[in-house]
Amino acid sequence: MFTVASLWIPFTLVAALGQVARNAMQRSLTGPLGTWGATNIRFLFGFPFSLLFFAGVIVATGDTVSWPGLEFWPWLLLGALSQIAATGMMLAAMNERSFVVTTAYLKTEAIQTAIFGFVFLGDHLNLWKVVAILIATVGVVVTALRPGAARGLVSLRPTLLGLGAAAAFALSAVGFRGAIIVVPDVTFVTAATFTLVFALGVQTLVLTIYLLARAPQVLRDILRLWRPSMLAGFIGAAASQFWFLAFALTAAANVRTLALIEVLFAQAVAYYSFKQPVAPREILGILLIVLGVALLVAV
Repeated sequence: MFTVASLWIPFTLVAALGQVARNAMQRSLTGPLGTWGATNIRFLFGFPFSLLFFAGVIVATGDTVSWPGLEFWPWLLLGALSQIAATGMMLAAMNERSFVVTTAYLKTEAIQTAIFGFVFLGDHLNLWKVVAILIATVGVVVTALRPGAARGLVSLRPTLLGLGAAAAFALSAVGFRGAIIVVPDVTFVTAATFTLVFALGVQTLVLTIYLLARAPQVLRDILRLWRPSMLAGFIGAAASQFWFLAFALTAAANVRTLALIEVLFAQAVAYYSFKQPVAPREILGILLIVLGVALLVAV
């Protein structure tokens, strides 16, 4: 039977599924809008939905919240700005190196999240959870790296970009959790939703100003494609809502490790929808991911 403290597990699974769906929608909009235009959709069109989520939570819980205190903002800005920076470094790494090699770097995020969570938030993980994180991460790297791809691991610039992107994603998870846990005197649902509103608000503001200055036509194209953008924004906001709920309940490293299950979802789609065969190396990687995730949940 689930306790409130263990609800982070279904929250993370729902968030991972939502992220897969959002990524698919954003990918379809990258052509007409470009990379940063498609990225801004998750913020610009997700922000209004976060306000609706927040209004519903306030009505349901009866919580009262005030303007965030000073200790909230450094964590919030760390999370919001690190996520944008991580996206930029990830795209730059993919431009210089193959997608699969970059993915291998990015999946060191769980390990880096554990380190940053311990350093900045004092999130303690027992030995078995650390072992689970390492096993699951190795599984993802084994699944991602195809024959011959490992040669790209030695190139310095894409290596630094890929590991830097993973570090920035890890810092964003820690920053969001830090912001959530300093919201006082409310339920964890309200704290998570409250933080999401400000996170998406800041990210919308930053990227919109960037596009206004560098590519105003992209903003006009975004508004022209408001129908598919609206759906992508809703799915993105809903996925973020569940990520934040999970961050409110457990260490960010636990959430980001369980989120590696997303690789299994992608493998299933590739196999059942596109009839792509699964290589022995991928089977080994999947088994390691399952073992790591099962150990994480069990301990």
